[in-house]
Amino acid sequence: MPSSVLKASYKNPSPTAMAIGKFCRNRAALISLIVMLLITLTCLLTLSISTHEYSSQNLDFNRRPPVIAADEFAPFGYDLLGRNMLWRCLFGGVLSLAIGILSAAISVGIGTTWGVIAGWYGGKVDNIMMRIVDILYGLPYILLIILFKIAFEKKLAENLQWAAEILDKPAELLANIIILFAAIGGISWLTMARVIRGQVLSLKSRPFIEACRSLGLPTSRIFIKHLIPNLAGPIIVYATLTVPQAILQESFLSFIGIGIQAPMPTWGSLAGESVKAINTIESFWWMVFFPSAFLGITLLCLNFIGDGLRDALDPRTKH
Repeated sequence: MPSSVLKASYKNPSPTAMAIGKFCRNRAALISLIVMLLITLTCLLTLSISTHEYSSQNLDFNRRPPVIAADEFAPFGYDLLGRNMLWRCLFGGVLSLAIGILSAAISVGIGTTWGVIAGWYGGKVDNIMMRIVDILYGLPYILLIILFKIAFEKKLAENLQWAAEILDKPAELLANIIILFAAIGGISWLTMARVIRGQVLSLKSRPFIEACRSLGLPTSRIFIKHLIPNLAGPIIVYATLTVPQAILQESFLSFIGIGIQAPMPTWGSLAGESVKAINTIESFWWMVFFPSAFLGITLLCLNFIGDGLRDALDPRTKH
């Protein structure tokens, strides 16, 4: 390849390469990504152990502080029932991250579809769809989740008996987990719909969209080939910021007792259970500290990653 072409390609990198470069220059976002990968990989790689150990009780060691000895490995201590907090935190991390990611996927899917349709067709369709969003915004999300659980959880548990037998878990527990991430994702798409609608209203008046229309391209092709790729930046950024929001919502719901049911742990439910361990007579600090630390670090890292992606994918930023 001629040197002039090499110089030109070096001076004019692709948008993807530019975005990666911007993200890597953001130290907070890069460090957060590394920390987030370490937490995720640790939770996943120990899943085969934590799945069996999270509920194992050892009453001889209950309420013991963190200790690492030849006959005992409990760097996070034990809870009030003698369960190893290390395995409960790691298994709870899998559930918390899974609920956050699945809820964000549902939220992004619904919000993107709703916003694209409303923004593209406009007029009465836009008015009706956005008024529905306004009405849903006015309802308390806890009430919606409770109604969602009441309406679908019992019926879903009846249909999950086969899965419960395979996984050797109560069907009600599986239904509770599915309903929780579906409910969180089903009420978190409202802001996404508004953001995407605004982007579509801006994009559909651009010359390249007008050119596609004048060429007689079908609407489906315009969506797939031209509209959605230009929405990729906002969608990715919003998805990254929705994951910590979903994790925080699940943690709050588990904390007040309407989230994941015992004995399944999440970081939020572990923090909620540890409240009873804090008293003026004897404080079992490790039961609060470790799940709260996992939760806090994860939320902080995801927010830094989201900020880094937003800056990297924004064409108005040059550095």
